[in-house]
Amino acid sequence: MTSATPPTGTGALAKREARLAWTLLAPTVISVSLVVILPLLAIFWISFKPFTLSDLRPPAPVVRESLRGSGNDLRIEYRVRNSSQDIAVVGVTLTDVLPDGVTAREVTSPCVLDGQNLFCDFGTLEGGQRERIRISVTIDGDSDTFEDLIEGSEPGVTGSGPSVLTNLEFSLENYARVFDGDEFWGVLWVTLFYTVVGTIGALVMGLFAALLLNKSFKGQGFIRGLYLFPYVAPVIAVAFTWVTLFDPFSGSANALLVQMGLSSEPINFFGERPLALIMVTVFEIWRYFPLSFLFILARMQSIDSSMYEAADMDGASPFQKFWLLSIPQLLGILSVLFLLRFIWTFNKFDDIFLLTGGNAGTRTLTVNVYEQAFAISNIGAGAAVAVVILLCLIAFSFVFFRFISREEGL
Repeated sequence: MTSATPPTGTGALAKREARLAWTLLAPTVISVSLVVILPLLAIFWISFKPFTLSDLRPPAPVVRESLRGSGNDLRIEYRVRNSSQDIAVVGVTLTDVLPDGVTAREVTSPCVLDGQNLFCDFGTLEGGQRERIRISVTIDGDSDTFEDLIEGSEPGVTGSGPSVLTNLEFSLENYARVFDGDEFWGVLWVTLFYTVVGTIGALVMGLFAALLLNKSFKGQGFIRGLYLFPYVAPVIAVAFTWVTLFDPFSGSANALLVQMGLSSEPINFFGERPLALIMVTVFEIWRYFPLSFLFILARMQSIDSSMYEAADMDGASPFQKFWLLSIPQLLGILSVLFLLRFIWTFNKFDDIFLLTGGNAGTRTLTVNVYEQAFAISNIGAGAAVAVVILLCLIAFSFVFFRFISREEGL
């Protein structure tokens, strides 16, 4: 009578191998969590915090020391203020050591003097509160020398307040700001137009370029390398070239249009609605079609040529061979490219910012993140827009994978 063999993968050896595998993967999992998950959690956290760029620094007391007056009316002044206009700072104290040769004649509350050691206890400073302490002194020697000694030293100051970034108070104010009025929906429409048209245009242009270069001919390698130029060239260089080329005053494109009689006056391609949006979308297509071209051409060259030979024997036209043979073989790579290009274009910032700065109806969600977070220093609202971008991309990815067939390899 033989004992039953344990199912595959459930034995002691398999469990040890699984533990070893997870142990080896632990550094990678931790690294990915630190690099990907923690920043995402930070963005979500900040999006519920209505604060500006200046609020990143926790509220703290700020002190300035100076020597005022002359002769018998010399005095040391300490000006203490709360760096925050809204949040109180608690436990505010000031300590300083008077230089030798400086004698205090009168010290008033909240300060006390022990020899040359000064201590002031302000307790709590409310938001925006300022305090001024005047200590009358006599000086043995030149006042200018002591002025440098007094103002050159830094008095010690303590006190702290709760940081708006780390407290547990949350608000939907940022999201209310994002969805308030028609501005958000206009920006969302511009983003969708730029993303969808730019993605489809790059795929169609890449497919057309791949069809042209799918045959062997003299100079094929040079042409392929030339096609890659828009993608490999620095974006700041090509963006500056486009802006210069289509400049309404000195651009070659406008000069050519006027001389040919196609336009009676120069056209501001990147400064007029809706032409500016069309131009930045065309730039997106031109700059990123080489990526689609490379992947599509590689897939085309892996298709079995016997299918096309059989189609020729059956009298199929070039269009029929393209539509009935090539397209079904390319659906997988086209789907992957559409997914990647949609996500990358939706997140695109540098191209639009360099071409138009988001003006003339070209402000997308990513440009809106920059303007909210840095132009007007509203970090919370910028994070809220970033969360909206993330949720849009998650929704798109869910719909994409939900309706893409398994036969396409996704």
